[in-house]
Amino acid sequence: MQSPAPLTVLGLVALATTAIVCGDTAGKLLTGAGVQPLFVAWSRFALAALLLFWVLGLGPAGLGRLLDWRLILRAALIVGAIASILTALRTEPIANVFGAFFIGPIVAYVLSALLLGESVSWARTVMLALGFAGVLLVVRPGGEMGTGMIFAVLAGTLYGSYLAATRWLTAFYPPPFLLGSQLLIGAVLLLPAGLASIPASNDLRVWVLVIVSSLASAFGNYLLVVVNRTTPATVSAPLIYFQLIAATVIGFFVFGDWPEPLTLLGLALIFASGVGGLALVPRR
Repeated sequence: MQSPAPLTVLGLVALATTAIVCGDTAGKLLTGAGVQPLFVAWSRFALAALLLFWVLGLGPAGLGRLLDWRLILRAALIVGAIASILTALRTEPIANVFGAFFIGPIVAYVLSALLLGESVSWARTVMLALGFAGVLLVVRPGGEMGTGMIFAVLAGTLYGSYLAATRWLTAFYPPPFLLGSQLLIGAVLLLPAGLASIPASNDLRVWVLVIVSSLASAFGNYLLVVVNRTTPATVSAPLIYFQLIAATVIGFFVFGDWPEPLTLLGLALIFASGVGGLALVPRR
């Protein structure tokens, strides 16, 4: 399959990462209002699976394939990543959480090279390292790491593994089915915890945020599945750093977090990393 044009890849990743950040922003608002992170995670999977069941090819003919252990493993990885990042967002600023979360592209880059045999070049490695240096400037980790940041690092590790698993399984399943499988399997895995933590709230805003959290995340992850289907993870990994830019911008407008000078410098490095990685995409 022919790779999409670099600008198309950039646009899809930028839109996907922005949608994912919007979903996590809604999740942070929910947990800040006292809603349990595991309920937010479960509702995200369950609602999206319910609304997109037939569209994503999850009819009777497709349900039997959900027992594939590879699909269950991939779904478990994204379930763990989402539950961990929502737990981290409960106590940590959104930009800090996404900064730690960006160990994910490093994990995806390494796993895709080691396990999937994707090509690795010094130029792409340098671009990824440049982006990670920008993340460090944004986060500026101190000597002590709180529980929330530990969950953020765990989320990034699981998410990087999920990205590599997605690249692996796109050879066997189409993107709509991959998204549908992770939604349905994730909803089942989180069902006990979700039912046990349903919020006793009549506030319409809570349920609107639940819907936004679910649909924005599902839309963003579907676009990433499409990108990973035609673009190696070693190429798309640097572009995922745009998610931190979206987190910083949305964090400012929603939570009033104004970037400091070092943060802006870090964002510039991240942008340079993404553009540099995009320039290395081979034109075919």
